[in-house]
Amino acid sequence: MNNVEIKKLNIEKVQPLIQMAIEEDLGQGDITSELFAEDNRIARAYIVSREEIVVCGMDVVAEILKYYNKRLKLKIHIGDGHRAHVGSRLATVEGPLCSMHSAERVMLNFIQRLSGIATTTHKFVMAVEGTKAKIYDTRKTTPGWRLLEKYAVRCGGGFNHRLGLYDGILIKDNHLAQLGRNFYPKLKKIISAARKVQGTKFVAVEVDHVDDQLNYVLKIRGIDIVLLDNMGQWQLNHAVAMRNKMCGKGKKPLLEASGNITLNNVSAIAQCGIDRIAVGAITHSATSVDIGLDR
Repeated sequence: MNNVEIKKLNIEKVQPLIQMAIEEDLGQGDITSELFAEDNRIARAYIVSREEIVVCGMDVVAEILKYYNKRLKLKIHIGDGHRAHVGSRLATVEGPLCSMHSAERVMLNFIQRLSGIATTTHKFVMAVEGTKAKIYDTRKTTPGWRLLEKYAVRCGGGFNHRLGLYDGILIKDNHLAQLGRNFYPKLKKIISAARKVQGTKFVAVEVDHVDDQLNYVLKIRGIDIVLLDNMGQWQLNHAVAMRNKMCGKGKKPLLEASGNITLNNVSAIAQCGIDRIAVGAITHSATSVDIGLDR
């Protein structure tokens, strides 16, 4: 299992999404399975991984099965956040065969997508192993799926950025542009006000340039994270050195790299001494993994 403690998924929060997925597939009923209704015997099948994955979505599977038939039972063998190999049995499903057939596609759609995100996240986490950098997600999620996809990131060993616009303050480049060229005094006042907002995880400021912006931002107290957007390794090294020099032994804002982060460059970025790396690709570009229901 990953070293990251996985905050449990609040299944009630995602029930509307599960319900919508079931309704769009089931409609007025499974007209194919109804043809076999006389042979609705109790059967057993296995949810099987057909590639190397990190598992995610078992609670969702259990919820889906309950909707189709309360007699469908799920026995989990490899839980969320654990790795599975080719041919691994993730769980056993037992119950009325026709109901099992009806539930199969929706069930697999969820677990394939979520395990794909967890698996992709795990690859990024492994790529920065040995550095102090941690992998974070972004708000680049599938509409309606955010809670699920951010849960999958946690299962893969990553960390969650803010959930939405409501729980973290991130002053982006367009906000700085709104303040004009002489942004420093105005930003200082805004940061002071930001510290008084209740219920926020952090106060962060995004900068595009080290010498033109970062040197001013680091002088402002109360900033938790400085987001370094689309910077190359030389700029990131320069930013780390500047932060360490200007902030001395006091509390230093964390430095977060973002923009065009891939598996090919994430290790080199982490080695610059960055604290956090935000990777939109772990959600918006993750590929669903191959999982099947075998009897």
